[in-house]
Amino acid sequence: MNVITKIEDWGNSHRPGFLDIFRIALGIFITYKGFNFLGNLDTLEMTLHGMNMSFLAVSIAHYVVFAHVLCGPLIAFGLLTRIMCAVQLPILAGAVILVNFPKGFLSVGNHMELEISIIVLVGLITFMIFGAGKFSIDEKRRQERALHNKGV
Repeated sequence: MNVITKIEDWGNSHRPGFLDIFRIALGIFITYKGFNFLGNLDTLEMTLHGMNMSFLAVSIAHYVVFAHVLCGPLIAFGLLTRIMCAVQLPILAGAVILVNFPKGFLSVGNHMELEISIIVLVGLITFMIFGAGKFSIDEKRRQERALHNKGV
């Protein structure tokens, strides 16, 4: 058994139940932010232009929107949760370190974006370790696979 499989098994067996509600809320929030960015793509690109990388800023803006709109619902339903969280990690790490951290904690003009980004980042790391949980499509697929492997 490799290390990743051991971590997945440990996470599946030591998972608190309330994380299912948090996973669903996290997926809905990520989807909301994706559509919010889609409606305000100019604002997102302007934020990224401050990094002095014009073409890269436009590319990153489109990646952020696509990843949020695709991964958010899949995280909420618990389908391919660990992979979808891994896709989101660079986005949230960039949001925390490059975009929101320079603006500071509890800043009025920032609308607590740094704190929200940190909560989402911690949530994504949590679901990469603990998985989707009992009430998810991943769990249903895992149970079906276990039944199939037993020959039932």
